[in-house]
Order: sequence, then structure tokens, then C-alpha cells
Amino acid sequence: MRIQLLTHTPQPEKVVSQAARICTSTRSVENFYSEDLIRKVIGRGHLSVLEHVSFSFLVEGVSRALSHQLVRHRLASFSQQSQRYTTTGKNFTTPHSIQDNTKACFEFNRIMDDCWVVYENLKSLGIPDEDARYVLPNAAHTNLVVTMNARELRHFFSLRTCSHAQWEIREMATQMLVICKRKAPVLFENVGPGCLVNGVCPEGNACNFHSLGRISPDRHFRSESPGRLPGKIRSPG
Repeated sequence: MRIQLLTHTPQPEKVVSQAARICTSTRSVENFYSEDLIRKVIGRGHLSVLEHVSFSFLVEGVSRALSHQLVRHRLASFSQQSQRYTTTGKNFTTPHSIQDNTKACFEFNRIMDDCWVVYENLKSLGIPDEDARYVLPNAAHTNLVVTMNARELRHFFSLRTCSHAQWEIREMATQMLVICKRKAPVLFENVGPGCLVNGVCPEGNACNFHSLGRISPDRHFRSESPGRLPGKIRSPG
């Protein structure tokens, strides 16, 4: 997985300061900047001013399983590599739970091999790429450009850095949050999983995903270089 910030609103915290001030003041907002005002409006839940700031990321080498989760976030823009117009090489993500189980890994790799053999055979028989791709798995790699405004990013991070989130999208969200904190530390102050930010998990007892192998949110969220998460990227050949 590779996450790169392509671009973002210049001086994002200044823009939010100006938007917040213009709502309640008749004075000029030119060159205005106030960290205290940013913290005040965020603390009061007046988050519309954050929508004037956006961040665009290049996301490479993630699975289609991840991208299917990602596009559920409505207030975002996505451009995804097409399996219709590009040839899909044999690159895929192997979950760590499978990688560490010898029998499961053998079965997983066997079916991955079969998928790409059939994919290539179908194309050699004259089947269009757009139809041959139907045999490709959720594990197949894809690349995307993702753009979100700061308000939606805060919401995205609160959900997807949580230990309840699926491991691959959690790793992506954690890397994105580290980048955002460096570029706009006040805007993304105290952002992360509810258990760390508020001391309460918003999932409560409704979710039992911990049984799938919980990663300590404290270790995983606070580190700017997150340790090994329960998943592994495989790029054969």
C-alpha cells in the first residue's frame, strides 16, 4: 500500500479561520488566522467551515475489497483504475490471517493463480477485458485518487481508524491521518478512534470484531509509523 498526498487547499487552517470569522464579524478577514477560533468552532460542532478545505490522495496497491468499503463514504470524490481499460496484472492482497496459516495460504494462492489463468485464457479466446474481469477476485489490486473535505475526513478517520474497522482500510486511514496532522495539526487535533478521543467506543457492545484479532488502538493510532497490521501485500513476480 502506498498513500501520497497529491494536493490540498493552500493554508488550510487560515482558510477555516477566515470562514469562521466572516460568519460572526464585520471586520476584514484578509490575513486573519486564529488557532483558538478553529478550536472553538470545532468544539461547538460548527463544522461547515471545514468544508472549504480539501485534501486529495493517491492510493496505490490496495484491494478491491478496500475500495468497495471506501466508496460508501458519500461526501467524497473517487477516481479508480478501470479493469475495463487496463490490463490487470497478477497483484493482490493477502490478509495476514491467511498468510500465517499454511493450509489457508496454500488454498488462497491456488485460487488466486486459477483466477488469473482463467482471466488470461478468456482474453486469448477473444473475450473482452470488461467481461474477462468477472473472474478476478476482491483481492486484486487497484489504484485510486480520493478527495475529501476536512469535515468528511474527520468523520472518515473517526470510523476507519477504529479497531473495529477492517484492517486494510484502517491502515490506509491511519496513514492518511498522519499526513493530515502534519499539514493541518489544529484541524485534525484530537481526531481518531472514539475510544481514544472520547474514551468511549461508539460501537459499544454491538460489534464483536475484536474476536478477529484486535489491534491495540493506542499503539496503532498514536504511532506515526504504525507497526505491522494484520494484513500483508503480495505483489508476485
